[in-house]
Amino acid sequence: MMKSFNDIVEQIKDVVSEDFPGKKIFDKDIAGLLSITQMNFATMKKRDKMPYQELLEFCAKRRIAINWLLFGQSPESLIEATNKFYMIRYFSDVSASAGGGGVGDVEDSVELMLEGNFVASLGGEKELKNIEALNVSGDSMEPTFSYGDMIFINRNKVDIGRGGIFTINTEAGLFIKRLQKRLDGKIDVISDNKEYERQTLNAHELTVVGRVVGRFGAVD
Repeated sequence: MMKSFNDIVEQIKDVVSEDFPGKKIFDKDIAGLLSITQMNFATMKKRDKMPYQELLEFCAKRRIAINWLLFGQSPESLIEATNKFYMIRYFSDVSASAGGGGVGDVEDSVELMLEGNFVASLGGEKELKNIEALNVSGDSMEPTFSYGDMIFINRNKVDIGRGGIFTINTEAGLFIKRLQKRLDGKIDVISDNKEYERQTLNAHELTVVGRVVGRFGAVD
């Protein structure tokens, strides 16, 4: 289960404690390390809003796999656990579910460092070249996915014959939806949030970007 932002802040304090010998570390110190204003930092803690971009940059500088930070490993285990890590592309400015441009339309990305155990859950090292990360926007897939989640998609897995959750491009934008292929060849596009109606599209009306194979929840 993912830690809350407040718990992650306390964990970061442990990680950087050697940089503040004999001194108490305050939230303002962590805000400075993450290059976040104190006002925005306080708002994020109150709302439990995860600043993924800033945490990614912090982890890159410290050579820490972000999933080890998010899931609450001790500082002692970080050293050994992150000796072997893997990099994938994270499109921090791309959101799925509420619309927007497709992943393929955006060139700007940052490197996301992941530890081996999490990579294994995504399909293993052999699949890394196909894995990309982006954000979730909107509530159409709640409770499965929520606003602010980071999802991992495998662009090599586009076969919807057995159904599943995929990221798709349509003329309306980029979405994360549950897909079911019908006997007549059409595709049911399903939102897990029952407030949203099921849609049915012809195959040529959507492009499957990739299957969703993992997530970091904004709040679990």
